[in-house]
Amino acid sequence: MSISSHLEAITDAPTLEELWKRHAERMQAYGFDRLIYGLTHYRSGYSLGDPNDFLILTTHKPEYIEPFINDGFYFHAPMVKWALEHEGACSWRMMAEMVESGTMTKAEMKVVDFNQRMGVTAGYTISFKSVSQRSKGAAALTAREGLSQDDVDAIWDEHGRDIVLANNVAHLKISSLPYTPPTRSLTKRQREALQWVGDGKTTQDIAILMGLTPATVEKHLRLARESLNVETTAQAVLKAAFQNQMFIVEQ
Repeated sequence: MSISSHLEAITDAPTLEELWKRHAERMQAYGFDRLIYGLTHYRSGYSLGDPNDFLILTTHKPEYIEPFINDGFYFHAPMVKWALEHEGACSWRMMAEMVESGTMTKAEMKVVDFNQRMGVTAGYTISFKSVSQRSKGAAALTAREGLSQDDVDAIWDEHGRDIVLANNVAHLKISSLPYTPPTRSLTKRQREALQWVGDGKTTQDIAILMGLTPATVEKHLRLARESLNVETTAQAVLKAAFQNQMFIVEQ
Protein backbone atom coordinates (compact mmCIF):
# COMPACT_ATOMS: atom_id res chain seq x y z
CA MET A 1 0.00 0.00 0.00
CA SER A 2 1.35 3.43 -0.93
CA ILE A 3 1.85 6.02 1.79
CA SER A 4 -1.01 8.12 0.37
CA SER A 5 -3.37 5.11 0.48
CA HIS A 6 -2.31 4.37 4.05
CA LEU A 7 -2.89 7.97 5.14
CA GLU A 8 -6.31 7.93 3.51
CA ALA A 9 -7.17 4.73 5.37
CA ILE A 10 -6.18 5.99 8.81
CA THR A 11 -7.84 9.38 8.37
CA ASP A 12 -11.06 7.53 7.49
CA ALA A 13 -10.80 5.20 10.51
CA PRO A 14 -13.94 5.59 12.64
CA THR A 15 -12.46 4.22 15.88
CA LEU A 16 -9.17 4.19 17.78
CA GLU A 17 -9.06 0.41 17.50
CA GLU A 18 -9.20 0.41 13.71
CA LEU A 19 -6.77 3.31 13.37
CA TRP A 20 -4.23 1.71 15.73
CA LYS A 21 -4.46 -1.66 13.95
CA ARG A 22 -3.70 -0.07 10.58
CA HIS A 23 -0.93 2.12 12.00
CA ALA A 24 0.73 -0.80 13.81
CA GLU A 25 0.68 -2.91 10.65
CA ARG A 26 2.31 -0.10 8.68
CA MET A 27 5.05 0.42 11.27
CA GLN A 28 5.68 -3.33 11.43
CA ALA A 29 6.28 -3.31 7.68
CA TYR A 30 9.12 -0.84 8.30
CA GLY A 31 10.60 -3.12 10.97
CA PHE A 32 9.03 -1.58 14.10
CA ASP A 33 6.93 -4.29 15.73
CA ARG A 34 6.57 -2.80 19.23
CA LEU A 35 5.05 0.64 19.61
CA ILE A 36 4.02 2.96 22.42
CA TYR A 37 1.92 6.03 21.73
CA GLY A 38 1.19 8.35 24.62
CA LEU A 39 -0.86 11.53 24.96
CA THR A 40 -1.59 13.71 27.97
CA HIS A 41 -3.53 16.94 28.37
CA TYR A 42 -2.29 17.49 31.93
CA ARG A 43 1.38 18.27 31.50
CA SER A 44 2.96 20.74 33.94
CA GLY A 45 6.69 21.19 33.43
CA TYR A 46 8.22 17.71 33.64
CA SER A 47 5.10 16.25 35.21
CA LEU A 48 2.75 14.50 32.79
CA GLY A 49 -0.15 14.34 35.24
CA ASP A 50 -2.02 11.32 36.53
CA PRO A 51 -1.11 8.16 34.54
CA ASN A 52 -4.79 7.16 34.79
CA ASP A 53 -5.56 10.10 32.49
CA PHE A 54 -2.96 9.17 29.86
CA LEU A 55 -4.08 7.90 26.50
CA ILE A 56 -1.73 4.95 25.93
CA LEU A 57 -1.77 2.75 22.84
CA THR A 58 0.78 -0.03 22.54
CA THR A 59 1.75 -3.26 20.85
CA HIS A 60 4.19 -4.21 23.62
CA LYS A 61 3.48 -7.24 25.78
CA PRO A 62 2.01 -6.61 29.25
CA GLU A 63 5.20 -7.76 30.96
CA TYR A 64 6.94 -4.73 29.46
CA ILE A 65 4.29 -2.03 29.41
CA GLU A 66 2.93 -2.61 32.92
CA PRO A 67 6.24 -1.97 34.75
CA PHE A 68 7.11 0.82 32.32
CA ILE A 69 3.89 2.73 33.07
CA ASN A 70 2.62 1.46 36.43
CA ASP A 71 6.03 1.35 38.15
CA GLY A 72 6.91 4.78 36.78
CA PHE A 73 9.89 3.76 34.64
CA TYR A 74 8.66 6.15 31.96
CA PHE A 75 9.35 9.09 34.27
CA HIS A 76 13.11 8.40 34.16
CA ALA A 77 13.30 7.13 30.56
CA PRO A 78 15.95 9.15 28.68
CA MET A 79 13.90 9.32 25.49
CA VAL A 80 10.80 10.49 27.38
CA LYS A 81 12.89 13.32 28.81
CA TRP A 82 14.13 14.10 25.32
CA ALA A 83 10.55 14.17 24.00
CA LEU A 84 9.50 16.68 26.67
CA GLU A 85 12.21 19.09 25.57
CA HIS A 86 12.16 18.58 21.79
CA GLU A 87 9.95 18.02 18.77
CA GLY A 88 10.67 15.75 15.81
CA ALA A 89 12.40 12.37 15.62
CA CYS A 90 15.46 11.09 17.47
CA SER A 91 17.52 7.93 17.07
CA TRP A 92 18.06 5.82 20.16
CA ARG A 93 21.76 6.04 19.38
CA MET A 94 21.60 9.05 21.69
CA MET A 95 21.18 6.72 24.68
CA ALA A 96 24.31 4.74 23.79
CA GLU A 97 26.20 8.00 23.53
CA MET A 98 24.92 9.06 26.97
CA VAL A 99 26.04 5.74 28.47
CA GLU A 100 29.50 6.06 26.89
CA SER A 101 29.89 9.63 28.11
CA GLY A 102 28.75 8.78 31.64
CA THR A 103 26.03 11.44 31.63
CA MET A 104 23.11 9.17 32.62
CA THR A 105 21.69 9.25 36.12
CA LYS A 106 21.26 6.04 38.14
CA ALA A 107 17.50 6.19 37.57
CA GLU A 108 18.01 6.51 33.80
CA MET A 109 20.49 3.61 33.79
CA LYS A 110 17.90 1.49 35.61
CA VAL A 111 15.46 2.13 32.75
CA VAL A 112 18.12 1.33 30.13
CA ASP A 113 18.96 -1.94 31.92
CA PHE A 114 15.26 -2.83 32.06
CA ASN A 115 14.91 -2.15 28.33
CA GLN A 116 17.92 -4.31 27.52
CA ARG A 117 16.49 -7.20 29.56
CA MET A 118 13.23 -6.86 27.64
CA GLY A 119 14.89 -6.67 24.21
CA VAL A 120 13.98 -3.01 23.74
CA THR A 121 17.33 -1.88 22.39
CA ALA A 122 16.98 -0.22 18.98
CA GLY A 123 14.47 2.28 17.68
CA TYR A 124 13.36 5.88 17.31
CA THR A 125 11.28 8.30 19.35
CA ILE A 126 8.96 10.85 17.76
CA SER A 127 7.86 13.89 19.77
CA PHE A 128 4.82 15.59 18.29
CA LYS A 129 4.33 19.33 18.08
CA SER A 130 2.23 20.51 21.02
CA VAL A 131 -0.81 22.70 20.47
CA SER A 132 -0.94 23.85 24.11
CA GLN A 133 1.34 24.06 27.14
CA ARG A 134 -0.62 21.29 28.88
CA SER A 135 -0.64 18.76 26.04
CA LYS A 136 2.12 16.41 24.94
CA GLY A 137 2.15 13.44 22.60
CA ALA A 138 5.00 11.12 21.67
CA ALA A 139 5.63 7.70 20.14
CA ALA A 140 8.38 5.17 20.78
CA LEU A 141 9.06 2.83 17.86
CA THR A 142 10.98 -0.29 18.90
CA ALA A 143 12.62 -2.31 16.13
CA ARG A 144 12.09 -6.04 15.99
CA GLU A 145 14.62 -8.13 17.86
CA GLY A 146 17.70 -8.87 15.78
CA LEU A 147 17.93 -5.39 14.29
CA SER A 148 20.76 -3.18 15.54
CA GLN A 149 20.63 0.58 15.84
CA ASP A 150 22.78 0.74 12.70
CA ASP A 151 20.07 -1.27 10.90
CA VAL A 152 17.36 1.04 12.22
CA ASP A 153 19.24 4.19 11.23
CA ALA A 154 19.61 2.76 7.72
CA ILE A 155 15.84 2.13 7.58
CA TRP A 156 15.29 5.69 8.76
CA ASP A 157 17.60 7.11 6.10
CA GLU A 158 15.42 5.46 3.45
CA HIS A 159 11.91 5.73 4.93
CA GLY A 160 12.18 8.22 7.80
CA ARG A 161 10.13 10.98 6.18
CA ASP A 162 7.25 8.61 5.42
CA ILE A 163 7.42 7.13 8.94
CA VAL A 164 7.28 10.56 10.57
CA LEU A 165 4.45 11.62 8.25
CA ALA A 166 2.42 8.49 9.06
CA ASN A 167 2.93 9.02 12.79
CA ASN A 168 2.05 12.72 12.61
CA VAL A 169 -1.21 11.98 10.79
CA ALA A 170 -2.02 9.13 13.19
CA HIS A 171 -1.38 11.46 16.14
CA LEU A 172 -3.71 14.14 14.73
CA LYS A 173 -6.42 11.56 14.04
CA ILE A 174 -6.07 9.98 17.49
CA SER A 175 -6.45 13.43 19.02
CA SER A 176 -9.83 13.81 17.31
CA LEU A 177 -11.35 10.44 18.24
CA PRO A 178 -13.32 9.69 21.43
CA TYR A 179 -11.33 7.94 24.13
CA THR A 180 -12.66 6.59 27.40
CA PRO A 181 -10.02 5.60 29.99
CA PRO A 182 -10.93 2.30 31.71
CA THR A 183 -11.64 4.01 35.05
CA ARG A 184 -13.09 7.24 33.66
CA SER A 185 -16.21 6.16 31.74
CA LEU A 186 -19.41 8.22 31.67
CA THR A 187 -22.96 6.98 31.36
CA LYS A 188 -25.15 8.40 28.61
CA ARG A 189 -27.08 10.48 31.16
CA GLN A 190 -23.91 11.84 32.77
CA ARG A 191 -22.55 12.83 29.38
CA GLU A 192 -25.82 14.50 28.39
CA ALA A 193 -25.90 16.53 31.60
CA LEU A 194 -22.30 17.68 31.08
CA GLN A 195 -23.10 18.63 27.50
CA TRP A 196 -25.92 20.88 28.66
CA VAL A 197 -23.58 22.45 31.23
CA GLY A 198 -21.13 23.05 28.41
CA ASP A 199 -23.93 24.85 26.57
CA GLY A 200 -24.33 27.19 29.53
CA LYS A 201 -27.57 25.74 30.89
CA THR A 202 -28.47 25.92 34.58
CA THR A 203 -29.50 22.93 36.65
CA GLN A 204 -33.14 24.02 36.34
CA ASP A 205 -32.78 24.32 32.55
CA ILE A 206 -31.15 20.89 32.31
CA ALA A 207 -33.87 19.31 34.44
CA ILE A 208 -36.52 20.57 32.01
CA LEU A 209 -34.54 19.58 28.92
CA MET A 210 -33.83 16.08 30.24
CA GLY A 211 -37.24 15.57 31.82
CA LEU A 212 -35.70 15.03 35.26
CA THR A 213 -35.84 16.68 38.66
CA PRO A 214 -33.06 19.14 39.57
CA ALA A 215 -31.93 16.73 42.29
CA THR A 216 -31.50 13.94 39.74
CA VAL A 217 -29.53 16.25 37.45
CA GLU A 218 -27.27 17.13 40.39
CA LYS A 219 -26.81 13.41 41.05
CA HIS A 220 -25.73 12.77 37.44
CA LEU A 221 -23.29 15.68 37.59
CA ARG A 222 -21.87 14.45 40.90
CA LEU A 223 -21.37 10.95 39.51
CA ALA A 224 -19.75 12.43 36.39
CA ARG A 225 -17.30 14.33 38.59
CA GLU A 226 -16.51 11.16 40.50
CA SER A 227 -16.05 9.13 37.31
CA LEU A 228 -13.66 11.69 35.86
CA ASN A 229 -11.89 12.17 39.22
CA VAL A 230 -12.34 15.94 39.37
CA GLU A 231 -13.68 18.33 41.99
CA THR A 232 -15.89 20.68 39.98
CA THR A 233 -18.37 20.36 37.15
CA ALA A 234 -16.32 22.81 35.08
CA GLN A 235 -13.32 20.49 35.39
CA ALA A 236 -15.52 17.56 34.37
CA VAL A 237 -16.65 19.38 31.22
CA LEU A 238 -13.03 20.21 30.36
CA LYS A 239 -11.75 16.67 30.92
CA ALA A 240 -14.60 15.12 28.94
CA ALA A 241 -13.85 17.57 26.12
CA PHE A 242 -10.14 16.61 26.18
CA GLN A 243 -11.18 12.98 25.78
CA ASN A 244 -13.57 13.87 22.96
CA GLN A 245 -16.45 12.44 24.99
CA MET A 246 -18.64 15.51 24.46
CA PHE A 247 -21.21 15.61 21.64
CA ILE A 248 -19.94 12.36 20.16
CA VAL A 249 -21.63 10.75 17.18
CA GLU A 250 -22.90 7.32 18.21
CA GLN A 251 -21.51 4.62 15.93
